[in-house]
Amino acid sequence: MASVAPIIAAPEASEYAPYYGRYISLVTARDILRALEEQCSGTVAILSSLGERQGNYRYAPDKWSVKEVLGHVIDTERIFAYRALRIARNDKTPIEGFEQDGYVTAARFGNRTLAGLIEEFSAVRRAGLPLFRSFDPEAWVRKGIASQKEISVRALVYVIAGHELHHRKILQEKYLLAAGS
Repeated sequence: MASVAPIIAAPEASEYAPYYGRYISLVTARDILRALEEQCSGTVAILSSLGERQGNYRYAPDKWSVKEVLGHVIDTERIFAYRALRIARNDKTPIEGFEQDGYVTAARFGNRTLAGLIEEFSAVRRAGLPLFRSFDPEAWVRKGIASQKEISVRALVYVIAGHELHHRKILQEKYLLAAGS
């Protein structure tokens, strides 16, 4: 019989820097792992309704395109899952931050297809879920240092979910309506 992952309670405010509260507060689901699964299919459905040309849409000249927003979500999810892995495994080495704008510029997401980015997003999410399910109760509450701030494993996973919700809302409000979807 397969084991069932426990429901992981939302992190306490003491488990993350105040900045991350903006993402964590968006997660209302009781079961974070199920929420991650459901979010993925919801985001994929929204983005799959767009055409390739719409993937290059920007609501303002200095804003990221739809593809760049999605690429940023992918990169951030990878980084935060890596942070969760290191902290869950009790690695005490501080983890450096990353410069999101530099990542987006270097990645050249505009040269990729929207369909390819959607596929990558789904693959990254699917890869994270078994990792998160493997964490034991002690790992979920373990804390480490990332971006010079203390954070718990469960806070990192909640940030992953909340970060996606944050960008999905921006995509829906500022991109998709204006892009004609």
